Amino acid sequence: MTKYVGILTSGGDSPGLNAAIRGVGKAAIGEHGMQIIGFRDGFRGLMENRTMRLDGGELSDILTRGGTILGTSRDKPHRMPVGGKVLDMTDVIVGNYDDNHLDCLVCLGGGGTLKNALRLKEKGLNVITLPKTIDNDVAGTDITFGFDTALGIATDAIDRLHSTAHSHHRIIVVEIMGHRAGWLALGAGMAGGADVILIPEIPYDVESVAEAIRERSRKGKNFSIVAVAEGAVSVEEVAAADKSKGKKKPVAEPVAETEYAVRTVRLAKRLEHLTGLEARITILGHLQRGGIPSAADRLLATRLGTAATALIAKGRYGLMVAAHGDGTRPVKLEEVAGKVKTVPVDHPWIASARHVGTCMGDS
Repeated sequence: MTKYVGILTSGGDSPGLNAAIRGVGKAAIGEHGMQIIGFRDGFRGLMENRTMRLDGGELSDILTRGGTILGTSRDKPHRMPVGGKVLDMTDVIVGNYDDNHLDCLVCLGGGGTLKNALRLKEKGLNVITLPKTIDNDVAGTDITFGFDTALGIATDAIDRLHSTAHSHHRIIVVEIMGHRAGWLALGAGMAGGADVILIPEIPYDVESVAEAIRERSRKGKNFSIVAVAEGAVSVEEVAAADKSKGKKKPVAEPVAETEYAVRTVRLAKRLEHLTGLEARITILGHLQRGGIPSAADRLLATRLGTAATALIAKGRYGLMVAAHGDGTRPVKLEEVAGKVKTVPVDHPWIASARHVGTCMGDS
């Protein structure tokens, strides 16, 4: 019997989403005679039953396109804004799954999508997820699609900033995405030759950072590039957070992006004060998520997508398709949902960065 497969993209957009959609769809249709139904704008589209038939024509010419042809949103099935209220729409989603006669729902997303997919599995739906995020922080997989493209974009930005930093004898502070994990800042900082790399996993001492910059000045190097993950925090901030644990938070809190920018501005001003050098800030922001996916991300997304289809054909569900070496492996959602893959402080990348003299903020 023909199998009906739903597919959606959830969370932030990421390079390689269309390649993954194509990988799932072409293998499902061409090899197994399945029917593919796309849901627009993530779990909201599934709740509102807004569908898009994905056939050979719709899947053509999307391999190289950035973004997602399905659209995306950060809406959660169990906490979805509807009519001015936040409601649990899980039962509505289950009903639409049944009404569309789906045999499986494929969810393309990061950590939040994994948790939402697990909730739907617990409601009895057959679910498979593919790991995407430029942050590379999904547990259980070697790498996520979107990371390689963003890494190239961030590295290119650092490359370009070297010339202006050198010309004006400045400190250039480059804020790179990654509020929970420092993979992107670490990788781009190393590849771009940043002099200082600050990541969430290693709280930094601003005086240590300033001393590293002053030492460069003493050696005749009158500029420095500081690559900072948006979630990097100082030892002072960690101490303050520990001290305030248990206290009631203020009603009005800044949104995440604003808070990250405030931290970066504060860091730049303190480095100016401590070093006597002029500091300038570049926040790459959503630039890192845009544009054409790299060849590596297209390959990865296609591999994961076709592997997902093979699992569906075998009737295997409740899984994330993880990258594993040159191949893939199925991982139970329960094993990875709610977990974050952070950079180990003894990771070889960090060791290599230290060996070439990069300041990691802690010494």
